[in-house]
Amino acid sequence: MVFETFRAQALQVLRIEAEAVRQLEQYLNADFEHACQLILQAKGKVIVSGIGKSGHIANKIAATLASTGTPAFFVHPGEASHGDLGMLSANDIVIAISNSGETSEVLTIVPVIKRLGIPLIAMTGKPESTLAKLADVHICVAVTQEACPLGLAPTASTTATLAMGDAIAVAVLDARGFSADDFALSHPGGSLGRKLLLRLEDLMHQGDLVPIVTRQATIKDALLEISKKGLGMTTIVNNDGSLAGIFTDGDLRRILDQRLDIHTTLIEQVMTVNCITAKADMLAAEALNIMQQKKINGLVIVDATRKPIGAMNMHDLLKAGVL
Repeated sequence: MVFETFRAQALQVLRIEAEAVRQLEQYLNADFEHACQLILQAKGKVIVSGIGKSGHIANKIAATLASTGTPAFFVHPGEASHGDLGMLSANDIVIAISNSGETSEVLTIVPVIKRLGIPLIAMTGKPESTLAKLADVHICVAVTQEACPLGLAPTASTTATLAMGDAIAVAVLDARGFSADDFALSHPGGSLGRKLLLRLEDLMHQGDLVPIVTRQATIKDALLEISKKGLGMTTIVNNDGSLAGIFTDGDLRRILDQRLDIHTTLIEQVMTVNCITAKADMLAAEALNIMQQKKINGLVIVDATRKPIGAMNMHDLLKAGVL
């Protein structure tokens, strides 16, 4: 019975908050567009401020803006009135968040923002509030009810404000032409950075680790090279060192029924020509996409003269955290 009550209450919370977010659509008006334009055209930083639960949301919005191409940071309004406003410059923009629009700590710093001539964007749930009226642009984030059954704890209102902040950040991101590579530059750590920034030259096997045999090698020679280098394949090169073809574990399985003499049959008779190749500066993520589309487990990296300079397989991508 208790568990059923938990589930019922949780379902009610999710429904209320989902409805709060859905109702934000009515506030995507000219003021929203004006706010996005101000942020997009700003030559300085975006300072996001709020206190209490709104402060937590403001911190997250600042982080989202910063990670999507808009220089931004969070300033606590209490600290701002005791010296941190010195961070502001004339080219900056301030986003002040207060559900009531009457938060004293936030209102205290408004005169300084105005004196500096800095555009002020307010996000409140009260369009007639003091903060909303003082702002250059007001974005409404009003909700009909909080998910808290007492109507006291900020729940639906903070969810709605966070969603509106995401809407602003993504709208500006799109207008800025912010790319995956740009995103990676601010996220170099973890698997995200590895997926977006790592290049084949960073993980390919090079030098003596590249499996190579000549066209005159036998199938046996090729199998020994495959076993020695451990990549499940070997490249076959012409006399000038350029790539002639490739032979893989899969190719071996396909020729078993031909009952060829591996001691005398030349590898050039069974190699795969016109194999898929890549350049050393190719992104690892792009290489992964190619391998998955072509259903291949290995990739040969060649230089401008088509000489093999590297090799890798799916295990290398897995080990690097790209897969």
